[in-house]
Amino acid sequence: MSLSHGYRASWWTYALHQVPHANFQFEVVDSSFAPQEWNYQQALLFLAGIAGLCLAVSLILICVYLIRFCCCLSQEDEDSKSHRTCCITWSCVAAVIICCAGIGIGFYGNSETNDGVYQVTYSLMNANHTLTSIDLLISDTVELLNSVVKSDLTQLEVVFSKRPEFLVIVRNTRRQVESVAQYLAELSFWKGADLNPHMVAEQINFIEDFRWLSYILLLLLDLIICLFTLLGLAKQIKWLVIVMTVVSFFVLLLSWGSMGLEMATAVGLSDFCYDPDGYVMNQTQLITNINPDILQYYISCYQDVPNPFRPRLTMSQRALSNIHSQLHGLEKEAVPQYPAAEKHVMVVQAMLNTTEGNFHHLVALLNCRGLHKDYVDALKGLCYDGMEGILFLLLFSFLSGLSFTAATCSLPRAWKQFQNSRQFAKCWRITCTLPVRGQ
Repeated sequence: MSLSHGYRASWWTYALHQVPHANFQFEVVDSSFAPQEWNYQQALLFLAGIAGLCLAVSLILICVYLIRFCCCLSQEDEDSKSHRTCCITWSCVAAVIICCAGIGIGFYGNSETNDGVYQVTYSLMNANHTLTSIDLLISDTVELLNSVVKSDLTQLEVVFSKRPEFLVIVRNTRRQVESVAQYLAELSFWKGADLNPHMVAEQINFIEDFRWLSYILLLLLDLIICLFTLLGLAKQIKWLVIVMTVVSFFVLLLSWGSMGLEMATAVGLSDFCYDPDGYVMNQTQLITNINPDILQYYISCYQDVPNPFRPRLTMSQRALSNIHSQLHGLEKEAVPQYPAAEKHVMVVQAMLNTTEGNFHHLVALLNCRGLHKDYVDALKGLCYDGMEGILFLLLFSFLSGLSFTAATCSLPRAWKQFQNSRQFAKCWRITCTLPVRGQ
């Protein structure tokens, strides 16, 4: 279970994580998130197959109903026909109402999922900015230190070549500066890593744009079918109702298909959100080959987790303090005797001030709070908003599948009754004016 500071798995994550996982041989599979393993992939496909079973049931019901409608018609009296026509009208209206309710739920779920994915990409962008700032700050500081070593400190050695006591101080300063440059270079843990958060965020955004647009088109298609179905029933346009019947059948296939995809996604995401720390740390360490202590420091960010950068930061701080003391001694004793050294000492002093400012900024960037906050925000966006949106989309697909199943069954009998337009129009007027009479 995840122990990240500020993140706790939600109750629906617990519930979906407890869903039985089985492969195609009906063997129990561990519910730990492992998308690279074939057995786990089979478990998700097996769960997605539940939607295929629902589709098969829907098709069987539609076939049985249409066979009965085509082959088993019997002679009925006028009252029976009128009563059946009203029932057909009510069933069509009920199916359209259920579909419209599902469409509203689908729009909300699509928006929630998009918000969650946006939070993930935003957090990845922030994390990339922090990691890039660390690398740039370290590289600029190391370059500044190396340039001072090659130029001004070398010139000071030439100036003090005849004064051994001053020459020893300059050489000690040189060694301290080189040590600081080496310590800082070792702090750049992300430099050269194969994992680029910015590229990952762009890929996620690209996929999310297509996912969001696909669901918008599906929702609008469902809404258009509902509206034209009501129009065809109200105006008794036989060809329009026939067309809507055929289109409803194909949308029925899309509804159950999207339900299978959403079910597999919801269960897989719940497995990840139940314990994300272990998977994220293992995959990141595998891709980037970063020290596990560093990953553990940023993922957990607890007080009892040691800071892996502290030894080098402490040694760098001590070296900077020694450099400051040595430069103060040179400025006090050597510069009055060698005015030509003043310019080089001032340059080294300016380098020291810049390095100390960069050092304090680097300490703040390396602290786990910033990157850990981005990590927790990404988890919350994915496992709270994203998971909630997928569950609402799952409900939309289920309601859409039910409503289009009912519509595909009832619409053929509805346009069949259009030949008795008086009875159908009378029933439709009764249906439409029923709320007014109830007032």
